[in-house]
Amino acid sequence: MPLVFRAAAAADIPAIVALVESAYRGDASRAGWTTEADLLDGQRIDAQGVAEDIDRPDSRVLLGESAGTLMVCAHIEKQGTACYFGMFSVRPTWQGGGIGKRMLAEAARIARDEWHCARIELTVISVRDELVAWYERHGFRRTRVYKPFPYGDARFGIPKRPDLRFEILEKSL
Repeated sequence: MPLVFRAAAAADIPAIVALVESAYRGDASRAGWTTEADLLDGQRIDAQGVAEDIDRPDSRVLLGESAGTLMVCAHIEKQGTACYFGMFSVRPTWQGGGIGKRMLAEAARIARDEWHCARIELTVISVRDELVAWYERHGFRRTRVYKPFPYGDARFGIPKRPDLRFEILEKSL
């Protein structure tokens, strides 16, 4: 499938929010393997947060489109010598077909070639073993550095269990 990458603009925000929500929350997310529906209810992202990511310096929301349809998105942000990678979402019915791998490669290319970053970092909910394994197969390593999950902040979802936390994964570029 041909995939065209570009930076998001304000007009893309509704489609980005819909894609991210469909990849992680609710019954629609169960069509793919990245669902967090068994871990969290509520929203995964909101329009205001996406707008802030688009507008912030050294930040880019990347879109991958095929025939004008949004298939994948991610947020990257230069943070010193590292590039943070997040908001990674692939249309659920297309997960497992290589689109995510292509987006990850594009984000790494920008981080390395345009921003001159030495590594790319991300956070993942530590109990997501299958997702952690996917990142490890793509060159990331577990750091065993953890961040607390923002319990009580509905902007990040409503937890269904008390043991959620984020782990930082990293990859040298």
